[in-house]
Amino acid sequence: MAEAEEDCHSDVRAEDDENESPAETDLQAQLQMFRAQWMFELAPGVGSSNLETRPCRATKGSLLKAADTKGKQELAKEEKARELFLKAVEEEQNGALYEAIKFYRRAMQLVPDIEFKITYTRSPDGDGVGNSYMEDNDDDSKMADLLSCFQQQLTFQESVLKLCQPELESNQTHISELPMEVLMYIFRWVVSSDLDLRSLEQLSQVCRGFYICARDPEIWRLACLKVWGRSCIKLVPYTSWREMFLERPRVRFDGVYISKTTYIRQGEQSLDGFYRAWHQVEYYRYIRFFPDGHVMVLTTPEEPQSIVPRLRTRSTRTDAILLGHYRLSQDTDNQTKVFAVITKKKEEKPLDYKYRYFRRVPVQEADQSFHVGLQLCSSGHQRFNKLIWIHHSCHITYKSTGETAVTAFEIDKMYTPLFFARVRSYTAFSERPL
Repeated sequence: MAEAEEDCHSDVRAEDDENESPAETDLQAQLQMFRAQWMFELAPGVGSSNLETRPCRATKGSLLKAADTKGKQELAKEEKARELFLKAVEEEQNGALYEAIKFYRRAMQLVPDIEFKITYTRSPDGDGVGNSYMEDNDDDSKMADLLSCFQQQLTFQESVLKLCQPELESNQTHISELPMEVLMYIFRWVVSSDLDLRSLEQLSQVCRGFYICARDPEIWRLACLKVWGRSCIKLVPYTSWREMFLERPRVRFDGVYISKTTYIRQGEQSLDGFYRAWHQVEYYRYIRFFPDGHVMVLTTPEEPQSIVPRLRTRSTRTDAILLGHYRLSQDTDNQTKVFAVITKKKEEKPLDYKYRYFRRVPVQEADQSFHVGLQLCSSGHQRFNKLIWIHHSCHITYKSTGETAVTAFEIDKMYTPLFFARVRSYTAFSERPL
């Protein structure tokens, strides 16, 4: 009877175990773990340090496994985004912009900054997509010194230096057949006596050989001598003549310095005395510098569109223009100043034979000149494009007595700074080489 009762109880327990829910099963498992840990703590010879290390090691192990899994997922996601992005590049190169946009969008949804994470070496399919975007550190280092790079790439044929090679075969003589001396003389004609260095830089973009010729130190040395004269015998602190011409303060020759002055003056009172008119006066000052030390100054109310073309050469027919000479001066305070002496063009008056028998009252003849001082500055992204007035005076010398009267004008708001305006038409061939 006892065995039968035990069998009945065991069957009931088995049925109860089968009917238990998963939550109760987890609870039982947690209780068993708690009992085991409690019995282990009560066992002799077990310290607190051992109790701490085992759970910590288990926790660290689980964290490492989770981080490893997460890193693998991120790499897989980035690889997928990379494939989609390169596929979009391929579709864009083939002209399928709509399909490219879809692939771009999918790639950006996976990794928002995938564009900056791609090395652009080769596409996943191996068809060469992205080769045009390949980054080459060697090319970047070569770009730092193009002159030495191009000089190393020159070829020697029959012991003669060949600056360039004809792209297409022709029966006519190519310019590369000319001797180096003739080519350099042509380049000096391009620069000309007007120091058209902008045209020289444009000529250097034709080929590597012309780039080397345009960097010839002799051309830039002659340009520096024409601007600064004997004061530029030494290169210090510059490393080359070209660097001196580009970095050292100087006036610019490929345009005109222009200033606009506006003021209001009171007019005459009306006849009935009810009102007095006010007039707004506007006029321009134009200063044009030449490499040989000449300068032209013109003050007129006419707009720059009509005046600037007349100042291209010194042989202008504008009557009100003033001609003179200028020089550059660099003080101890490292400020470059421009000093000019300008005079009015002398006009030859024809003899009036109608009144040749009448006695005239003698008029005292005098020479009038203006002395101008300007400070050269840089403004914005352009260099040496601003002139600030320092002083302006009028010198009148009487020929009969030799006396000179000086009138100094006060530099006020009427003397607005002059700003440089480059004119493309000024870059033209001169009648003389450099």
